[in-house]
Amino acid sequence: VSDASGCSMIALLHTGAAKFPQNLLSRSRQAVSPLFPAGVLKGFSSIVSRKLASHGFGASMAAMSSFPPQRYHYFLVLDFEATCDKPQIHPQEIIEFPILKLNGRTMEIESTFHMYVQPVVHPQLTPFCTELTGIIQGMVDGQPSLQQVLERVDEWMAKEGLLDPSVKSIFVTCGDWDLKVMLPGQCQYLGLPVADYFKQWINLKKAYSFAMGSWPKNGLLDMNKGLNLQHIGRPHSGIDDCKNIANIMKTLAHRGFIFKQTSKPF
Repeated sequence: VSDASGCSMIALLHTGAAKFPQNLLSRSRQAVSPLFPAGVLKGFSSIVSRKLASHGFGASMAAMSSFPPQRYHYFLVLDFEATCDKPQIHPQEIIEFPILKLNGRTMEIESTFHMYVQPVVHPQLTPFCTELTGIIQGMVDGQPSLQQVLERVDEWMAKEGLLDPSVKSIFVTCGDWDLKVMLPGQCQYLGLPVADYFKQWINLKKAYSFAMGSWPKNGLLDMNKGLNLQHIGRPHSGIDDCKNIANIMKTLAHRGFIFKQTSKPF
């Protein structure tokens, strides 16, 4: 079938299938359907499907449609590391502040915020803290204070469009400690305000228990094991823990789980 310029519609669709939007492909099939036997059209559809798949379209379309839509546009995966010792030192201070921006439609990481923080009350890290977190003294010396880091978080949130009232986002943590205890406790100690966006979150342990029917006593390790996932990076590295949380969330979403806020309003 040729158009006014003499080009073959079938040839065009055959060679450029991956460049065609789905609605145009559908219209093209409707246009040629009265002119060809069903068997020819079936073969044509097969060719188009193979072309789409060869360009990676099939996999991405399947991935997007394989799980139901989430309630949030973005999930902000967060996992603090803080000063620590045995017995525990007080007050604890955040020394690693990582956030992953996870797209709620694709469950893929779109952006990363990651900074180390200079502790001020106990500026010298203990050997226990370094062994646990992998954070050495040189990684926090000379770094911004928590107040400065929180200002940069706010700038990053604005740049990423997360402060737009029409954009629904929520933080996700492995437990309630990060946003129920650690951040508000240190901010109170230092006389700093806590931004409203830090006051609601999803506890991944609770979400996992709702989805899988068992409580992950050992946190990320149990969740990865329960979902047959390989652990990413180093345990108790804040940024690596965030990557594990994101991977677990993606896996649960693909199984049809819808994430909901688990924290109670402040």
